[in-house]
Amino acid sequence: MTKYVGIASGKGGVGKTTVSINLAMALNNLGHDTILLDANLATPHIAIHLGAPLVPITLHDVLNGKNKLTEATYQHPSGLKIVPASISLDELDELNPRKLSNLLFDQELGELTIVDMAAGLTSDVAPIFSMLNELLVVTNADMPSVTEALKTIKLAEKNNVEVKGVILNKSTGKDLISIENIESILGKNIISIIPEDNQVKNSLKMNHPLVYAFPDSPASIEFKKLAATLTGKRYEEKIEKGFLQNLLSRFGFF
Repeated sequence: MTKYVGIASGKGGVGKTTVSINLAMALNNLGHDTILLDANLATPHIAIHLGAPLVPITLHDVLNGKNKLTEATYQHPSGLKIVPASISLDELDELNPRKLSNLLFDQELGELTIVDMAAGLTSDVAPIFSMLNELLVVTNADMPSVTEALKTIKLAEKNNVEVKGVILNKSTGKDLISIENIESILGKNIISIIPEDNQVKNSLKMNHPLVYAFPDSPASIEFKKLAATLTGKRYEEKIEKGFLQNLLSRFGFF
């Protein structure tokens, strides 16, 4: 039976999609059959992040009854399987987000499905809660992000969804709000602190997950630790060569 884990944020810009992609990649690397589903139906970004903004069949086609879910599942060169949503405005007409939860009750997606949700408290968000087993909330250490994260947590609890914890993303170590204060405001534990990492931008340019392209970068290590924590495994740090490192090693740089 598929376990659905939602990744949500109270506002855009906190790095929710980056977290979704790299957590899914890290879980996949641990041997879990993981699929990343873009449930941000209005402004999907997963396919854009991974270099495939236009694919022949999307989640929207499935929701409209044109195709099966398996036909909208693609494998990235990193090995990560994704179900992208359409970036076309035309696809939004008469699209009901409630169809998604009904669809996934009928069709299973592997062992784990990471669900990248829409940012904020839009009409796309509430219907998705019914399909989730648990939720992770992403925030930054500033008051607007934390305030909106609190609203997301309250909405999730109202819909009887377990909030597993909070991911503090893009932490500089000199954040505006302390970890203790964030936990006090949200009433939830911060289960992972992902540091600000310049390699995130480089991985975006390469259209690869950070965990794949730069597995030893500070943020990658934290994503891998989070994946291990969520699945009850012990994280063992080891030196890995990512895509870029493997490429440069061919030219004698490593």
